[in-house]
Amino acid sequence: MTTVILPSDPATPLEASTKTPADPTTSHENIIRIATRKSTLARCQTSLVASMVTKAFPHLTPQVIALDTTADLDKITPLHSFNAKALWTTELEDLLERKEVDMIVHSLKDMPTQLPKGMVLGCVTSREDARDAVCMHPRLEEQGIKSLGQLPDGAVVGTSSLRRTAQLKRKYPGLVFKDARGNLGTRLAKLDAEPREFDALILAAAGLKRLGWDRRITSLLTWEEGGVMHAVGQGGLGVEIRGDDERMREVCEAIGAEKDWRAALAERSLMRTLEGGCSVPIGVQTTWVKKTRALAASSGGVGVGAKPAEDYHKLSGVAKEDEDKEEDERSDELIMQAVVISLDGQQAVETEMRRMIRSREEADQFGWDIAQRLVEGGAAKILEEINLNRAIIEKQDGA
Repeated sequence: MTTVILPSDPATPLEASTKTPADPTTSHENIIRIATRKSTLARCQTSLVASMVTKAFPHLTPQVIALDTTADLDKITPLHSFNAKALWTTELEDLLERKEVDMIVHSLKDMPTQLPKGMVLGCVTSREDARDAVCMHPRLEEQGIKSLGQLPDGAVVGTSSLRRTAQLKRKYPGLVFKDARGNLGTRLAKLDAEPREFDALILAAAGLKRLGWDRRITSLLTWEEGGVMHAVGQGGLGVEIRGDDERMREVCEAIGAEKDWRAALAERSLMRTLEGGCSVPIGVQTTWVKKTRALAASSGGVGVGAKPAEDYHKLSGVAKEDEDKEEDERSDELIMQAVVISLDGQQAVETEMRRMIRSREEADQFGWDIAQRLVEGGAAKILEEINLNRAIIEKQDGA
């Protein structure tokens, strides 16, 4: 069983447990202390990882320690206005560095691609749906409006992501995009509120599904349907550990999902090479080809180059159903599509590559190669303009 402890009230477990740290039948060596954020979603995700640990190592007792991070405490400031890159992780990593916890469970999309010295990505667990989801206002849903394309010009769409906003501005120039902060429950409450503030929200499908709120999803966005690539690591859970902790490495090797791990490493390598973060509009879409379809196409890329948004074309891809197959039905051939887009959605560079990825090292190299192709196509100019604009804004804010 899992014990959940909040630092503010360390004596009160949030979930029942047959064994706690105070139980004399439970040795300290058999306890794994897992840190996470306090949000309902974070604790739900950490419970999933804790269950994996218990299943793989029945003699171990996970103890979950939850606390607030910088971005949790400030629900007003837009995420892209923060200077720090580790908004969701710094406080948790402090505990890990001090050896007060053994591992941290992150939403992988919120986990920086450059970790503090001595910390490593221990594993990536089985990935949930990586797509972005549209959640429509209930009254609009009752009218049969389920997708963004059905909304009239001037409709207000809430999202906290520059990546989503930049891509959607290109596809739906008549819509108004407004920052929406808070945990999932808070944002959905804002959506349902009257008088109406938002006509729709764009949220990660994975979080809604993990919390059992997938009934709120009215449509799903992909590059082919909706013109949106998801965030790097979206839908995945990343486990961060100390690099010298061999015991936790063994645990992570047992609970990691190898194919999802490799895909995530490729995505993170791409972002790390481009020096992007949650405040830079970089989108990706990775798909493992089914064994029956592997090697059916060349390993070349298509669609590279900066172009006006209206000139976009759909990149070829593999049906979404392929992503839902069991891992043993997936080949070692990975297709990655990636886009870097200007904040106004008017300029973009996108590419697609496919390659056999048989190891984590090959995955890391794959991401680097895709990043280089984007740079050659003009992505560096877009990123430079974004960083310049951010520097000007920050200077004005500090004046």
